[in-house]
Amino acid sequence: FHKNSLVLNRRKKFKTALKNSTMVSLKIQKRLASSVLKCGKRKVWLDPNEISEIALANSRQNIRKLVKDGYVIKKPVVVHTRANVRARLAAKRKGRHMGTGKRKGSREARLPTRILWIRRMRVLRRMLKKYRAAKKIDKHLYAELYRKVKGNVFKNKRVLMEFIHKAKAEKTREKELAEQAEARRNKSKAQKEKKDAQKKEESAAQNAAEKKVKKEETAAKEAAADKKTVKTPPAQPQTPTSTSPPRPHPPPPPTHHNTPPPPQPPPPTRKKQKKITFCITKST
Repeated sequence: FHKNSLVLNRRKKFKTALKNSTMVSLKIQKRLASSVLKCGKRKVWLDPNEISEIALANSRQNIRKLVKDGYVIKKPVVVHTRANVRARLAAKRKGRHMGTGKRKGSREARLPTRILWIRRMRVLRRMLKKYRAAKKIDKHLYAELYRKVKGNVFKNKRVLMEFIHKAKAEKTREKELAEQAEARRNKSKAQKEKKDAQKKEESAAQNAAEKKVKKEETAAKEAAADKKTVKTPPAQPQTPTSTSPPRPHPPPPPTHHNTPPPPQPPPPTRKKQKKITFCITKST
C-alpha cells in the first residue's frame, strides 16, 4: 500500500512538471529501462522531477545508475482482487444466482445421474470398508450390506448407519433370546432329573418297606402253620357212607408270598332233566 501511494504522488508531480516545462521525448530511455528491468514499457516509471537527467541517459549502464538512484522504477503488479468472486461463489453455494434464468443445459447435462451414482457408491463402500476394518461389522454383514448398497437400498450414509445399528441390535437380541431359551431348557432338564431321582428313591424305599412287611407276614404265617401241625392229632381213616363224591380237601397254606395257589377242581354240575309232556286229543 505504501508503494502504491508513492507511485500516485509521483504521477501527480509528473503531470504538474509536464504542464510547467517543455515536452521531452523519453522513448529510448523507456525502451532501455524495460530491457534492463525485464518488463514492458508500460511498467516503467520515470521520475518527472529528473527528466533532464534521464534524457541524457543513452545507454543501459546509465539506466542502471538511474535505477540504483531511484529515478527509474519498475511499477508493481496491479492487484486483481477475487473478493467479489469469492462472495458470489459463497452465495451460489447457498442457492443464490441459480434460478431458471441462469441455467443453460438440461438437468442431466448440468449434473449427470451417473456421476451422482458413482459418488454415492464410493461414499457408501468407503464407509463399509472402514467399519469392517474397525471390527464394527463382521465379514458376513459386510457382504450383505455391500449387495444392498449396490441394489440402491440406502440413500445416504445416515440411512446405512441406522440400518447397521438396527441389525446389530437385532443380532444381540436374538443371541440373548437363544441363551435364555437354552438356560430354561437346562433348568427344566435339571428339575426333571431331580424329580426322577426323588421318585426312584421313594419307589426304592416303598419297595423295601413292602418287602419287609411281606417277609414279616410270611414268617408269621409259617410260625402259625408250624403250631397247627404240632397240636392236631393224626387223621383216622373214614369209611364212605354215601355214594356222593368226596369233597376236595382245602389247599395247604402258602409257604411263600410269591408262589401262586394250586388250581381247584371245578364244582360238580347237575344234569338238567328233560320234561316230557303228553298231548291228549279227543276223537269224535
